[in-house]
Amino acid sequence: MQRQGSIGGSAVIRIRATGIVLLVAHLLFVAWCTLRPLDVPWVMPTNLHPLDGIRADLRLGRPEAARRIGGALGLLAPLGVLLPLAHGRLRVAPLASFVRTVTAGALLSLGIELLQTGVPGRVMDVDSLLLNTTGVALAHAAVVPAARGWLRRRSERRQLRAMRAEESAQGRTPTIPRVGIAP
Repeated sequence: MQRQGSIGGSAVIRIRATGIVLLVAHLLFVAWCTLRPLDVPWVMPTNLHPLDGIRADLRLGRPEAARRIGGALGLLAPLGVLLPLAHGRLRVAPLASFVRTVTAGALLSLGIELLQTGVPGRVMDVDSLLLNTTGVALAHAAVVPAARGWLRRRSERRQLRAMRAEESAQGRTPTIPRVGIAP
């Protein structure tokens, strides 16, 4: 039995399988990028003051600030699309989907930041948590509502074509002309 709001038949399996495979691949990439030890002579102290690291990046100049802030925004941004894709539902409340996705992204980012405390050369940075979560939120808001709308319209057109094909295969339904009332 199919859940309400799901895509029909084998399409839901293909979409979910694709979403899960891409999600696992992205998470492995994120783990490789963020949890491998760095061989550095010194390490910056832990940043627990929100926006201090962003301000420091902005003082470095435009290209370096864009690289650092953009990298933090983009690191987990694909989760904003991959998590709903792995879920595989078309008809879901947009706000609920957004909140679930952003919460999952924030928790994953927090987990990464906490794991980094045990990796040589890595420290916890609250600004990374903020930027990663913002990246997930922006990606979800930019892509998921439009993609779900497109997939819903496509699914509805496909269902309409199937109904018309079934109707034409069965032939037209005979109509009985109305007979007037006898005097």
